[in-house]
Amino acid sequence: MKEDFERLTGESVDWIVNGSFEDDIVLSTRVRLARNLEDWAFPHWSKEGLLEKLDSKIKKAVLKTKLLSDALVIDMDELSDMERMVLAERRLISRNMVKFFKNRSLIVSEDERLGVMINEEDHLRLYATDAGLSVKKVFSLVNSLDNQLDKKLNFAFSARFGYLTACPTNVGTGLRISTLVHLPGLVSNNDIRQVVDGLRHVRLSVRGTYGEGSEVIGNFFQISNSVTLGLSEIETAENMEMHIKKVIEFEKKARDSLMKEAHTLLEDRICRSFGVLKNARIISSKEAMKLISEVRMGVGMGIVSGVKLNNLNEMLSRIQPIHLQQYSGKAMTPDERDIARADLIRSILKENGNR
Repeated sequence: MKEDFERLTGESVDWIVNGSFEDDIVLSTRVRLARNLEDWAFPHWSKEGLLEKLDSKIKKAVLKTKLLSDALVIDMDELSDMERMVLAERRLISRNMVKFFKNRSLIVSEDERLGVMINEEDHLRLYATDAGLSVKKVFSLVNSLDNQLDKKLNFAFSARFGYLTACPTNVGTGLRISTLVHLPGLVSNNDIRQVVDGLRHVRLSVRGTYGEGSEVIGNFFQISNSVTLGLSEIETAENMEMHIKKVIEFEKKARDSLMKEAHTLLEDRICRSFGVLKNARIISSKEAMKLISEVRMGVGMGIVSGVKLNNLNEMLSRIQPIHLQQYSGKAMTPDERDIARADLIRSILKENGNR
């Protein structure tokens, strides 16, 4: 319903501004399960009439679960292109769902931690998200929803292959665990390539800030498992957490090394970035992310005081192009967005005591 969209986007993203374990390095943990129904064609093979029936059938089942009985229901057909992009920027739907929206829906809890995309690449994409490194907690939440839905829907399952999915790379568990990590220390001391190669060697994929096909901006990397066959869901979750903890350890050592070997240079670089954020009148999205990255590292290392990680995390969400236009209530040119972005950043810092 359109009013559910307005209710959802009228608030800040709750989980972003409520920190958790190791959240100075891990911004978020997201767990997704791909599921499909028996005897129904995958969405990209389905005709509109069948997609409509599927959408209705799955909605009824999801809203009967204990976890999402009070959730917000948003029909993609009812939204404008810009409104669908707002949901994508909030990571509630995929970019693919922005483009292919007919008979597609989102059911999501009001705090945005738990949701279901209906008729995306698969019939159901269940997901849960939280701040910081919280693989077990997030996996437990999405697994509970999966168990509740399994009693109401007949999922396509093969005794040989596991859960059947539209894309062969998801067959098996259908499980994808992703963490968005902030690694400025490893980038600064040029160890990032070695770490990325090591992660790929243990079959984890490393992507840009916004996932597959995106570039790395501001030293934010998305790390996720690339194997869904041969490991159980629990094993995948434990494996992922173990490797991310190693990355955190490497990043901490890199930051310690920078503090010892180049403290003044580092302090100068971070303080200059903070100064630009507090005073700029025009700022692009890329420049803002790079500067926020520097200040974020400064907060984590105790170099910057007076601004909190959750203020910076909130900034990362609100400075995105479509969010700026959504909240201004009008379409903007790139130059107008750069001015609005600088105004917003100064406003957030001023609200939190930085003038």
